Amino acid sequence: FPIYTWQEKGHTKEVEVEDDPAEAKKESDDDTQAEKKKKTKTVIEKYWDWEQANETQPIWLRSPKEVTTAEYNEFFRKTFNEYLDPLASSHFTTEGEVEFRSILFVPAFKKEELMDTKTKNIRLYVKRVFISDDFDGELFPRYLSFIKGVVDSNDLPLNVSREILQESRIVRIIRKRLVRKAFDMILGISLSENKDDYDRFWENFGKFLKLGCLDDKANHKRIAPLLRFFSNQSENELISLDEYVENMKPEQKDIYYIAADSVTTAKNAPFLERVTEKEYEVLFLVDPMDEVAIQNLKSYKEKNFVDISKEDLDLGDRNEEKEKDIKQEFSQTCDWIKKRLGDKVARVDISHRLSSSPCVLVSGKFGWSANMERLMRAQTMGDPGSLEFMRSRRVFEINPQHPIIKSLHVACEANPEDPEALGAVDLLFETALISSGFTSDNPRELSSKIYNLMGNAFAGKWTAGATVVEPSQPSTPLETQHSETSEAEVVEPAEIGQQK
Repeated sequence: FPIYTWQEKGHTKEVEVEDDPAEAKKESDDDTQAEKKKKTKTVIEKYWDWEQANETQPIWLRSPKEVTTAEYNEFFRKTFNEYLDPLASSHFTTEGEVEFRSILFVPAFKKEELMDTKTKNIRLYVKRVFISDDFDGELFPRYLSFIKGVVDSNDLPLNVSREILQESRIVRIIRKRLVRKAFDMILGISLSENKDDYDRFWENFGKFLKLGCLDDKANHKRIAPLLRFFSNQSENELISLDEYVENMKPEQKDIYYIAADSVTTAKNAPFLERVTEKEYEVLFLVDPMDEVAIQNLKSYKEKNFVDISKEDLDLGDRNEEKEKDIKQEFSQTCDWIKKRLGDKVARVDISHRLSSSPCVLVSGKFGWSANMERLMRAQTMGDPGSLEFMRSRRVFEINPQHPIIKSLHVACEANPEDPEALGAVDLLFETALISSGFTSDNPRELSSKIYNLMGNAFAGKWTAGATVVEPSQPSTPLETQHSETSEAEVVEPAEIGQQK
């Protein structure tokens, strides 16, 4: 907005100087023939006029071609009190239905926390008059609150209020285009040759994008290519969903993932055994927000996300005739195990995901996974009632090719009431509970069963070759032995002389 001030000004002017009569007469006598030259001097002529005080043009009003990178960085640091240059910037003008100018920046470091709903990162100007920087999601969604910048619009009124910001169609159009430009900036960082820039961005602002998967369904297609995860084929480097799709096997139809508390836990889970044999890549969701974000995305490039720790996993290599024969053979064993475990499991099935483990405990298709159950258990502060309400039903899957399951199958047919066999079923369930990522309800009972099993296995194993000597008579006390020895060694001197 132009501001004028009434100021005194001046400009120089040449004026003639009159000669002194005495000097003029003397000069005329010396050179009467020479042409006389008029003498002049410079004077300052003062006047009053209006002058514009704010003549300097704001940087966002200048053409992007005229502004250098150094000027953008300096403006960013001074305006938003930053000490590092931004990772990216976008200077653009929107014309047409709504006209506004804007400069957006992606900072290099995170100052705001994820739950800070109010930030002063976007400054709104109307006709170059500062209006406000206190917004609560009106100009930018909360998950993009880390974006900083300036917005200058000519279409909004100068007395804009929060009600106008919430209900104005102009504001909704401005918000939509700002979000689009913000994603273009982030995508540019991800496609940059310098991968360290996006690694730094993801470390600082990755959780914000995951929150966007929950809050902004309309922009899922823009958010998904920006997500990064570890996998069983990339345990040290984060990969994108585009890289995962490129590495998929021709016969692979879905994107597989498993949620855990760490990469080590995820890669050692029994759910990966058959998937790893088929050389399928599995995403490791090790951040608490990863699983919720993926569940909200549901699919990417027509590939559905599939949790390998849940029931009804189909890897595309099932032989129905063979499965039918195995189910018929082990149906009695499955019923026997289910009867023993009772309400602890929903049912007992033959597993198609195991190769080296005897059994595994999988979650229901529409319930919580073991990782989500662990997170919810921590949030409910130990309240079992709220946990039981949403806990998923559990399916106990057994591997019919494993020696332990074969032994239990024989025990089931020979003597179903054998206490040792029933105890083995209980121990098998408890160990599957731990290896599948669940938490044991009674760790002391589990440890007691393991100790008893170890005691039976180790009984006499290392003492079989040792010779055990049992005394025929009660042992004589040490003091008595010493006294008897002393009495036997006493010899009289006379007797010694007679013997000689």
